Order: sequence, then C-alpha cells, then structure tokens
Amino acid sequence: MFFRQRAAENATLSYFFGCTGIGRSVAVDVVAGDEDWFIDEATKVGAPISYVIDTHVHAGHRSGGLELARRAGAPYCLHESNRGRTGFDFTPLTDGQRLDAGNVVVDVLHTPGHSPDSVCLLVRDLRRGDEPWFLVTGDTLFVGAVGRPDLAGREREMAAQLHDTLHRKLLTLPTDLEIYPGHQAGSACGAGLSGKPASTIGFERRFNPMLSMSRDAFVEALVADIAPPPPGMAAIVAANLRGVLPDVTQA
Repeated sequence: MFFRQRAAENATLSYFFGCTGIGRSVAVDVVAGDEDWFIDEATKVGAPISYVIDTHVHAGHRSGGLELARRAGAPYCLHESNRGRTGFDFTPLTDGQRLDAGNVVVDVLHTPGHSPDSVCLLVRDLRRGDEPWFLVTGDTLFVGAVGRPDLAGREREMAAQLHDTLHRKLLTLPTDLEIYPGHQAGSACGAGLSGKPASTIGFERRFNPMLSMSRDAFVEALVADIAPPPPGMAAIVAANLRGVLPDVTQA
C-alpha cells in the first residue's frame, strides 16, 4: 500500500492512497488546481485512479474532485444524500458500502453532523490483514477538535447529530486506529484545530476536549464557538454543486 497526505490551500488536507500490486488508487478531498499532482503521483506509483471521493460538498474551498475524475476516467463519489442537489452525475456512496482498490478496501461510514452528507472512510490493507489501518475523517473529527455544525443552517440540530455520530460510530473503533482529518490549524471548518495532521482514536478520546462532554454540554459548547464562515462560502458551495469555478464576488 502507498499513502500520501497533501497539504493544500486553506489548511486543507487531501489524500491519495492505494495498491501498487494490483494498480488501483483512491483520491480524497482534492482541491481545485491540484489535479495534476494526483495524476502525476498515480503515474509514478503505477496505480491508476479508481475512485475520486469528496467526504462532503465543501464550503471552504473549490473542489477539484469532479475535474480529476473526468481527467482520470474514474467515478466521482459523494454521499447519496446529494442526489438532486448537484448539476452533474456522480457515483452515490451509502453507509456500509465497500470500495475495492485492489488489496486496499475502503468502507464508507455516513457521519452526518458537520454536514448532512459527510462521510468518513475506513481503510484496510488486506496484505496486512483484515483489521482497519486508518480512517479519513473529513470534517467530522479533527485533531483536537470537531467540525463546525452550522453549514446546513441548523446549528443545534446538527451539533447534536455530530455528537451522536462521534460516539456511536467513530469512538467505537479501535483505539490504535490512525485518523487523518480534512483540515489542520488555520482552517475555518472547526475551532481549536491542532497543527498536527494526524492522530489516533485513542489519543483523541483522551485529549480532545469535545469528546468527553455530555450531549447537552457538547451542543452548547459547539454552537457557542462557531468561527466566522469561510470567505465566499455561499459561492463556493454553489460552485461545487454545479461543478464550475466559483465567482467569489457573488457570495
């Protein structure tokens, strides 16, 4: 298995991983302008891109996922709840679905809270065994923080949903499981993010202050500490749903 983490604009973290033995790969949360990097990396390791996935419709940056998928001839994947929202066809992801990338397999976890369509990706390398190796958490769980709950305009409802997602789906995973988030310090997609770009479930359970709170306390703390929205958010979301470049002057 190979694994690449790419730091992009706006403190965004993108991912590229896959199987060199069979020659299949997965690109996650690609930022517009980085498409050439993913294509070049796929060529270097000899693993054509099999899936391009966005963990949700992004609000803080223009996605390059659809364009990369077009160029690579690969499916572009979003959670199924985006049916009817987009101006283009995509491959819908469902909770519990498994994606095959050779000896690497990806299990889709629907993890609403930051946004209704958020997913996390649980990754296994079958050459190492059937135990999961790492989790790409998107904007659901960060190092030292959690995702903001206001993008759908229902802050308290989404905050409560995020608490349930974290405790029922993510914190039940093995303590030594590595996590790789969608952002690090400097992003407006959460409050109190660490500059460290990776962690483990066990470390976050012990040291992430948001994960030790009751549901009610979590909701109160999360809605009380919402950062200003990313610049041009409305235009970026609209552009990502249309699959075109955003006009940030119209936000």
